[in-house]
Amino acid sequence: MMMGIGWIVSLIVVGLMVSLIVAIMFSMERKYIVRKNGKIDYKKTTIFLRWNVFDTLTLILAIYTMICVQILNMLLSFNQSVENPYVQFFTNQSQVWVLVTILYLISRVSITLKSIKAHWEDELNEKQ
Repeated sequence: MMMGIGWIVSLIVVGLMVSLIVAIMFSMERKYIVRKNGKIDYKKTTIFLRWNVFDTLTLILAIYTMICVQILNMLLSFNQSVENPYVQFFTNQSQVWVLVTILYLISRVSITLKSIKAHWEDELNEKQ
């Protein structure tokens, strides 16, 4: 089966958006993440305990994903098939960004819990 134009355009869009996300991620890592022996020092890194630019970006991606899914639903309800380039585009976009936002949510919750634990351990040790 040959890839349709919608799949190809969608892959190009995904590549551009992932490049932008990686560029933002690396600049944030260099500026705000404190590392000790190659590992993140959660006591000194406070960026995980507040809303940051990456959270805003993820919220925008989640809204974009919802829009893609709704457009895909509309196209399918108007009896468009997978041979339609728009169906191909929105199918691919929906799948990719749902996966990315869920993975980010899981990693964000994990990192936030590690950061909270590191800060609470300091407070608990000070009280004892």
